[in-house]
Amino acid sequence: MYAELSITSNFTFLTGASHPEEYMERAVTLGLPAIAIADDNSVAGIVRAHTQAREIARKVRERRAWEEQNTPIGPPCPDHIPKPPSFPVHAVPRLIPAARLIFTDAPPVTALPINRQGWASLCRLLSTGRLRAAKGECILHLSDLLEFSDGLHLLLWPQAGRPSGGASGWRTQAQQLTRRFAGRMHLLMHPRYDGADAAFFHLLETESYHLGLPTIASAAPMMHHGSRRKLGDVLTAIRLRRKVDDLGRHALANGEQRLRSEPEMLRIFKGFEDAVARAYALSQELTFSLDELRYEYPSEGSDKETPTQRLHRLAHEGLKWRYPAGASEKAQKMLAHELTLIGKLKYEPYFLTVRDIVHFARGRGILCQGRGSAANSVVCFCLGITEVSPEMGTMVFERFVSEARDEPPDIDVDFEHERREEVIQHIYERYGRHRAGLCATVIHYRGKRAIREVGRAMGLTEDTISALSSQLWGFFSSSGLEAERMREIGLDPEDRRLKQTLMLVNEINGFPRHLSQHVGGFIITEGRLDELVPIENATMEDRTVICWDKDDIDSLGILKVDVLSLGMLTCIRKAFDLIGQHHQTSYTLATLPPEDPAVYDMLCKADSVGVFQVESRAQMNFLPRMRPRNFYDLVIEVAIIRPGPIQGDMVHPYIRRRNGEEEVSFPSDALGEVLGKTLGVPLFQEQAMQIAIVGAGFTPEQADRLRRSLATFKKHGNVSEFRTLFLRGMQRNGYDAEFAERCFSQIEGFGSYGFPESHAASFALLVYASAWIKCHHPGIFACALLNSQPMGFYAPAQIVRDAREHGVQVRPVCINASFWDNVMEPDGHGGLALRLGFRQIKGLSEEDASWLTAARGNGYHQVDDVWRRAGLGPSVIERLAEADAFAACGLTRREALWQAKAIATARPLPLFAQDLEGEALDEPAAHLPRMSLGEQVVEDYVATRLSLRAHPVALLRHLLTPGQRDNTTPVT
Repeated sequence: MYAELSITSNFTFLTGASHPEEYMERAVTLGLPAIAIADDNSVAGIVRAHTQAREIARKVRERRAWEEQNTPIGPPCPDHIPKPPSFPVHAVPRLIPAARLIFTDAPPVTALPINRQGWASLCRLLSTGRLRAAKGECILHLSDLLEFSDGLHLLLWPQAGRPSGGASGWRTQAQQLTRRFAGRMHLLMHPRYDGADAAFFHLLETESYHLGLPTIASAAPMMHHGSRRKLGDVLTAIRLRRKVDDLGRHALANGEQRLRSEPEMLRIFKGFEDAVARAYALSQELTFSLDELRYEYPSEGSDKETPTQRLHRLAHEGLKWRYPAGASEKAQKMLAHELTLIGKLKYEPYFLTVRDIVHFARGRGILCQGRGSAANSVVCFCLGITEVSPEMGTMVFERFVSEARDEPPDIDVDFEHERREEVIQHIYERYGRHRAGLCATVIHYRGKRAIREVGRAMGLTEDTISALSSQLWGFFSSSGLEAERMREIGLDPEDRRLKQTLMLVNEINGFPRHLSQHVGGFIITEGRLDELVPIENATMEDRTVICWDKDDIDSLGILKVDVLSLGMLTCIRKAFDLIGQHHQTSYTLATLPPEDPAVYDMLCKADSVGVFQVESRAQMNFLPRMRPRNFYDLVIEVAIIRPGPIQGDMVHPYIRRRNGEEEVSFPSDALGEVLGKTLGVPLFQEQAMQIAIVGAGFTPEQADRLRRSLATFKKHGNVSEFRTLFLRGMQRNGYDAEFAERCFSQIEGFGSYGFPESHAASFALLVYASAWIKCHHPGIFACALLNSQPMGFYAPAQIVRDAREHGVQVRPVCINASFWDNVMEPDGHGGLALRLGFRQIKGLSEEDASWLTAARGNGYHQVDDVWRRAGLGPSVIERLAEADAFAACGLTRREALWQAKAIATARPLPLFAQDLEGEALDEPAAHLPRMSLGEQVVEDYVATRLSLRAHPVALLRHLLTPGQRDNTTPVT
């Protein structure tokens, strides 16, 4: 027997040429009992191999169960011979987690955890190396290995493949390791595939004798199959920033460095069969599995009360707060049910952590709201995590937390995008960086990037790469269209180099390229996080991340708290502050007047510029057709204009049924219960999955696997097996084939782009809140939007134009009246006017604006006052002049700019500056030509990206409309 103990996957980025999953599948074919994925200074790909091993085990169980159920008791019946599951019955390969450690002062070793302590040592070791280096790098010293050595078995790599001949330093370091790892170390013997392996193996045998180390065989595979050799060279070329033609010795000599079977290894290591046998023997001693990882959530209790007692207390206090007139019997029953299930699954600490984070944010005045499946929960509602009552619909708690599904809950909390960092740093400070870290996100090769990087490696010209990436990238999933499209853009599809390039682009699609930071998924542990998974630095300052992404976390059952950001929350919070400041009325998301008819009237007219989620052109087109009249209509509005419902052709049937143009019917009573509230049309993710269970007869486990497969189908998931199962199930239950096809298309769209009902409900609340502010306080809404930029669909010019159309008086940037932010000021008629702030001026920093306003006093009278009193440089003053900010001083734009230029060219020495205080620089009078309206508008857009003088099209109206008078007369 043979086990491969040193595999390099493509999570040694731009080096390994195969996915961890592919190695597991290949190991089944080769009959290997165990393999070890050992990437360079990383365990990032381990969980993917582990998940694939689980999937293989599941298929094997299904095959064996089928064989047991279909064992013939008599002669086989020729009329019905059932087809077995298409998976061979083999022993499932065991995954051995490992890492290849690269040191600055010692030869590389493959570190294999013997037990749970060994895994903790490996994670601490990798964390040490990565936290002292920049993102994506790892600096390890031999002393680090000696410090974290418990539970590790080492495979020592020969130095550059040549342990003898001037390698005394290597031998000294090796002897130091042998003393520390006595009995837990082998000398790795791997082929170089250069025709001289036999002599090389003899050298290694001699060296092993001197070191007192037994040898162990490995193929040191870089790919699961030899067909990946070309892709391996392309990856090397990308890593070294060379062309494949210029790789020289860096290119793979052949395709031999692949995963090998036992017979192949015995042939390669003829005369050294003991080294092959030792690999299997060692694999039997390495008993650690990722299944042993026991994630412990922070207890969140105290000496006075347990987590269960604290959660019950806070939940019931929240019930009184949410329902001051008394909670309904339904709400009380839902709360009791949820608390019972949470207690049974021991998730109380998780809910308490999220509650404490939200409590911290609200204590700092940071607006936040839970969304996603958490909106299904009365507990979350009572804890203040969400603002949407689960009583509003038919959502059930089991969509969020289910005993049958055995999945951890996932609460997403949105915070103001400008202040989320405060929350992130609070989490680090409270739990410590050794107990908290953000998830990673694996950046995969997709379309355009794959074409660009593979094209450069293959030596294509930049023009050819640009043509391919701009015109062809979307056609790779459509067989046969590539050649036709290439001819259209003037390329020869029969060109050998181009054909090779496109083949390699298809092959590299889905390959991991590097690790990035998740948008906000936090892992928090009771013990040391760096003994569960390695921690490393993120690109952003003061942030640390782990090397596993959210799919890996889900696979291992590790709880994650999503601390996300949302620009609209920043806008709403600033709008609430302005309403409180100018109207002495305090609002929160929960206390806004509900179901205001004026708000729905405004939305029915598609008057939704800047309104959250319904400001796109598609939503504006749909609003007059949908005509929302209540909150649940907004829930549907948010969910319906998504690729899932559109792809499944569900939008038009819903509108026809809503308008009475089509009869509301259900394919069956069972599906009627699922689809009743959406008039028989599936619009929500929960409904799509329920159709699979109720309509196609899926088990909850199969439905969950379908959801996961669809969510990853763009990488390397397999959806086809579920499609066949779904269509057959629907047909078996008597549903129309066309309806079944449409339903699966809907589910497929939901895989990556669909909304759960609970998610749509959380967003619908922000739709209503932003629409209410816009309806009743359009000036304040525009002001808050401008102060929250960048966000949303619309540029400042469009926001200002929309505000003016709603009767808001908008005033220009003024040197004596503006601040950094846009503000509301009395308009002189009992109302409020919007004063544009210095933040609208391109290139002006907040710091400069602060100096300007701090030194303003009773106002500036001359341009050089700003220079003397605020200490701003000539370039900053020129930007103010270009924005026409000195109009209040009686200066035109050109006059102010002329004086600003004078400061730059004729400013006095500092010794004499004090004597000139209060005096203007003595400049001869200049007669400057007046600017036309067109010139003013152009300069407004150059300086502030908007103009209050005229719309640009107004300057052309006399050309577009015969007889229109010329509006381009000069103005001051």
